Amino acid sequence: MTTTAVPTPRGPVTRKDVARYAGVSTAVVSYVVNGGPKNVAPATEAKVRDAIRILGYRPNAAARALKLGSSETIGVVVPDNTNPFFTQLAHAVEDAAAELGFGMVLTNSDGSLTRERKNIRTLAARQVDGVFLASCVFDPDVTELEASEIPAVLLNNAGSPPGFNSVGVDLEAGARAAVDHLIGHGHTNIGLAIGTNTGNQLDGREVGWLAALREAGLPDGPMLHGPFSRPGGYEVGKRFLSMANRPTAIFASNDMQAIGILRALHEAGVQVPGELALVSFDGSLDAEYSWPALTTVAQPVKAMAQAAVRALVGKGRGEELQHQILPTELIIRQSCGCK
Repeated sequence: MTTTAVPTPRGPVTRKDVARYAGVSTAVVSYVVNGGPKNVAPATEAKVRDAIRILGYRPNAAARALKLGSSETIGVVVPDNTNPFFTQLAHAVEDAAAELGFGMVLTNSDGSLTRERKNIRTLAARQVDGVFLASCVFDPDVTELEASEIPAVLLNNAGSPPGFNSVGVDLEAGARAAVDHLIGHGHTNIGLAIGTNTGNQLDGREVGWLAALREAGLPDGPMLHGPFSRPGGYEVGKRFLSMANRPTAIFASNDMQAIGILRALHEAGVQVPGELALVSFDGSLDAEYSWPALTTVAQPVKAMAQAAVRALVGKGRGEELQHQILPTELIIRQSCGCK
């Protein structure tokens, strides 16, 4: 007995082609591709999937988005996707969004407000279902978000921006914990390495550093500004070392700065933590694998991502605006002198 082969279609493969090849209706193909709403017998599903594989069928995402009224995609804007903290945060957002059936488009503003605005416009043009904005400044310009009328959550933001949900951490409390810990080691001259692009709003880590020193009755330590990067930290570290009354401890406002400072200290032959102690902020994997391993204020990346996704596309969507501030945790390692 012979069977008549179904000819392979020319041009783009359609759902009708798959149905014809598998010997089923287009509705059945739709149920298999979309995972419902109706169940399909395992044997029939196998035939459809074989047809999809053989023909090389790819669902039309644009048509699906038009039908569903959703692109099933969220956009993320971060200041620097080479920063391990933002890499981990974006990965956590992707995981949380995937659990709800959403894909993710990641964009990088490279610390530029102009590029940040452009990325928002690009995501809006792609008709994403929402945007997570981790701005390069503390008081972001939300004009583009308002103009696009796309739901958005300000991520890694400890403020209370009107009209938007936000998720961040208590930067001031985290910094105070770090500086209090150094004070507990007997340090009285504690420097601060802080970023350069914080906008008009004072960085909570600077506020916490000052508050901890003044509550302990200590003088304000030296403060140096530099980019939130390894090279920025390296240059700041060399400047601290050139001071006549250099600090005996430094609080770095992120892990990348701290790693750059570590290099400057190692090159100068300064022992860490014996001659100069160091504590940082973020809790990235790089902090754990530096030498010595960094004592750092860890941000709850997974909890931040889950809270943001719930607010944008999950159960919290459409509810009253929330400004969620999550606690940090001081992770004790070697750089402070504890181990």
